[in-house]
Amino acid sequence: MNILLTNDDGIDAPALVPLARALAELGQVSVVVPDRERSWVGKAITRFDPVSVEETSREGIVMHAVSGYPADAVQLGIHALGLPHPDLVVSGINLGYNHGTGFLMSSGTVGAAVEAWISGVPSVAVSTGTMGEGEWRDWRWRVTTPEERPAWERLAEVTVMLLRLIDEAGLHDHADVVSINMPYESTFETERRITTIARSGYDRLFTRQEDGTYRHMYGGKINHFDAVDGTDIDAAHDGAISITPLRMPAAAVVPDEVRQAVES
Repeated sequence: MNILLTNDDGIDAPALVPLARALAELGQVSVVVPDRERSWVGKAITRFDPVSVEETSREGIVMHAVSGYPADAVQLGIHALGLPHPDLVVSGINLGYNHGTGFLMSSGTVGAAVEAWISGVPSVAVSTGTMGEGEWRDWRWRVTTPEERPAWERLAEVTVMLLRLIDEAGLHDHADVVSINMPYESTFETERRITTIARSGYDRLFTRQEDGTYRHMYGGKINHFDAVDGTDIDAAHDGAISITPLRMPAAAVVPDEVRQAVES
């Protein structure tokens, strides 16, 4: 199997090297990632600016660092860099959950996986997070320290196990993209659930600064539009791994009376 690995946390993301090494159990791995963090950019594609690509390495693993977005990295990796055509694109492991509609649609991790689907390649977006008390920023800082390397190696092995299960079960035949969200403490024994997407959004993102500009400073509030039972957010609250098959795009089912009112 040829695997293209990408992310939205950049070339120095703590999960990148452990995941690249773990994925080598499944086949040949090519790594094409943004050259810096590119979170919250969804499926953005660079339109007018040139995109540069630098071949470099991390811990002996050859990587391609892209000046653009995660979806750019996937486009280049599949079509432009002369790499083996991938049988699977893996995006992640993201720092933070990408569960619920608002986060899923904003995520560069998921956006990269969607770009793979557009090119006809099966893809999986993998994210990890915490639902514990305390500031998310404190958790994020802690898990990026060198002392957390064993945790990322464990999560990388769990990811490989999940990829094997998804492939063996034939889940790719029923999904365009598979979104995995797993607790940071996940092991091989952690409960796994096939879930739906929670219909949820988020609150204010930008805070005014003293110089009159506005900075992204998300406070963590989530707006739930429907009950979360059986969803990816429900699984996270229960400490379970959510595996969510996605179809791109999915049109809403409209009742006949509504259809008639619009069309007549």
